[in-house]
This record gives sequence, structure tokens and C-alpha cells, in this order.
Amino acid sequence: MSSDRLSKMHSLIFITALIGFASCKPCANEASNNELILSLNKDLLRSLENQGGLPNPSMHLALRLSKHHNLAKESEHLTKLKTHLHNDIQSSLSNSQPVVGIMALYTLALKSSCFNLHTVTFTVRERTETLLVHLKKQMDREKDHIAYTQRPLTNYYQYSLGVLALCVSGIRVHNHISHKLIKAVEHLEGIHIDSYAMAGMALQCVKDDGSHVHNPAELDTALSSIKLKLLAAGRADGHIGNEFSTGLAVQALLAMGSPVSECGAAMEAMRTDARNNTYHNPMAISQTLPALQRKTYLHVKTKECLNEDDTLVLEPLEPVTVIQSNIKVSVTVEVVSVSGVVTAFPVEIPTDSSLLQALELLQEKSIGFTFKLESSLWGPYLSEVNGEQARQSDRRYWHLSSDGTALTEGIKDFKIVGAQKITIKNTIY
Repeated sequence: MSSDRLSKMHSLIFITALIGFASCKPCANEASNNELILSLNKDLLRSLENQGGLPNPSMHLALRLSKHHNLAKESEHLTKLKTHLHNDIQSSLSNSQPVVGIMALYTLALKSSCFNLHTVTFTVRERTETLLVHLKKQMDREKDHIAYTQRPLTNYYQYSLGVLALCVSGIRVHNHISHKLIKAVEHLEGIHIDSYAMAGMALQCVKDDGSHVHNPAELDTALSSIKLKLLAAGRADGHIGNEFSTGLAVQALLAMGSPVSECGAAMEAMRTDARNNTYHNPMAISQTLPALQRKTYLHVKTKECLNEDDTLVLEPLEPVTVIQSNIKVSVTVEVVSVSGVVTAFPVEIPTDSSLLQALELLQEKSIGFTFKLESSLWGPYLSEVNGEQARQSDRRYWHLSSDGTALTEGIKDFKIVGAQKITIKNTIY
């Protein structure tokens, strides 16, 4: 495509996006908005009490960026981060496993609580170094892997998190590190919206910091490109990408100076989702809550933990009785192996069961279907199906779809309310 045609296309996308934002609904009632934000804040705080596994640094980060606080519960969660999550990262470092993403989120979470990062250390091969030194080493590993394979050791979302965490912590990001991210934005297609959003915040931080980059004009071009990609991903219903990528996308647009306000279509879409309880996953709330308050992860850099509101109180919840439905629905689980072999497994399950419950029922029936899970901040995900793995090291994952439409929720969150075909496909990315 010629440069003139490309320029015209970008201009058209940009103008169309601006029209979409300009034609949004009138501002919602401010009191109603504040009530909605307060409700989400309480939901996120309450989820700390029901949290299984390791403490989630993304949840802590969102709580700390909010204007409403329960400082005692936040302090309690911070202690868990500094012990349980810290020990898990220590174990991964000792085993030479790549941990740049979770280490970066840990850094942001500590920084959001104004904790002295220079006092946080890890010991590897009898050598003790600070958290930030280890994060820089992780980024060097990622950079070197890109140089040899054109891909990070993890992925560009985690790579961007690493850049962002170093930058907001006052650590100069080496130009070779930022340059790899700039080039990824210019040349790679198919990156998810949340990855573009995180890259936008990371590169904006680098620009604001005035750090030396290989070519400042390239940095500006990359930021402009990310803005266009995010705006072009806007849907008629206001979402950018999907319901669960909109929060980060709005954060990125705000961070990059885009004229997105509370009247924006994306903001209104998030409010609608919040009212409809779409954000029942704590990770979804943790990425949406800052955006609804016009905060971004870049605000961590200037966070001051002084004179904070401490009035957030959780009211006791009424006990909820879950009644198992007697209505059964027929579901076919179709597994597509890496070689393309398709195997179908029919099963009847109670309506409103989760996909995870459906898979567990299939496995219990001992009909040749097996699966294994791994944990993530978003919840459990499939790592192995019928003995076949989809490993990050092989650039593979299990792509899930329902009647041909890709799932936007995890297997624990996706509810099955009618007959359908679930496809689980070993896919390369």
C-alpha cells in the first residue's frame, strides 16, 4: 500500500473515531456515576476476602488508584503480596523461569502503596539484588530473545508491563529496550487490543520521562499508530475490542492525551457493563475501575499516600442460596488437535453451568476426554487437553469458541445457557 493511501486511510479512521466519540450520549448523572464507582470499588475490595491462590497485584493496584479506600484491608493485602507473591516470584527466579509480567505488576502494586522498592530483594545463586535490578535483568532476557527470534520470551503485553514498571519507578529505560517495543508496534499485526493499550502506556511514560530513545520521531509515530489502532477497534456499542479490553484501552487513550471523557462512548459502555454485572471477574474490575475514574497506571509514578480517604466500609452480604437448575442443555465439546484431528464429545449439563463445570463433567464420564489447568490472574485456563499441551514456549494456546464465536471470558466465567458447540483448538500465535 502506498504511503499516500495509508495516510488517507489513517485519517479516515481517525476522523470516523472522533465523530463516534463526539456523538456520544449526554453525561450521565454525576451522583449515579459516583455510586457506580463506589459499588465496583466495594466489589473489588470484597473479592480480596474470597481470593484463592496467590494475592493479585492488579487488584491491589486498582484499589490504590481509586479515590475510595479501606486502608486496613489494603495494608493486609499488601502484606500478602510481600510474602506469598514475593515467595512465588523468588521460586520462579531460582528456576530461571521468565516472570517479567508478574514481577512488573508486583512492582506497580508496591509503588502504588508508596513502598520503598529498593528494600525489596531476591536471592538467586547466593546473590541478593533488588527487585528493580531483577526486573531490568528480566527485560534484558526478553530483549535478547526478540533479537534472535523476533518475539519476546513471554509476550508483548508482559514486555510492555516491564517497560512501564521500570519507567514509573524512576528507572531509565534503555533505548534498546524501548526500541524493540516501538518496532513491534510498527511491524507486527494481530497483537491483541490489551497489548496495544499496555504498549501505549509504556511508551507514553518513556516519552514523558524524557528518556533517550534511538529515534524520537519513531516513538511519536508508534504512539500515533497505537491511538489509531485503539480507535479503529471501537465497536458500535462503544466497546474497544471487547467488554474486557475496553478498560485498558481507555486508560491508554487517556494516558496518551486522547480526548476521551466521561461522555465517551467507551466510558458509557463500561458503565452499562458495570450495571449489568458483566465485570464479575476481579481482574476485569481492576482494569476498568481506574479508567472510570479517569486514572491510568501512569498515575502510579506521582502517587502520594497522604491524607487518603479511609471511609470505604463493606456491608454484610445477605447469604445467597444457589439452586441447581433441573433444565439440561446439550453441548458438544469439539477438540481440534495440533495436527488438525477433530474429536467431538457430547454432554448434557444443567443450564447456567460454567464451561469449567461442563469440562469437569466430561472428564468424570471417562469417555476419553481429559484436561489440565494452570492458574492466571484471570482465573484457570486450559494447559493440556487429551494429553496434548499448548505451551507458551511453543507459541501455542487453546483457542475457545462457542458456535464459531471466540470466547471473551475464561472457562470459569463463561456460562452455558443453551445448546451449543464449544470448540477447543490448539492454535499458534
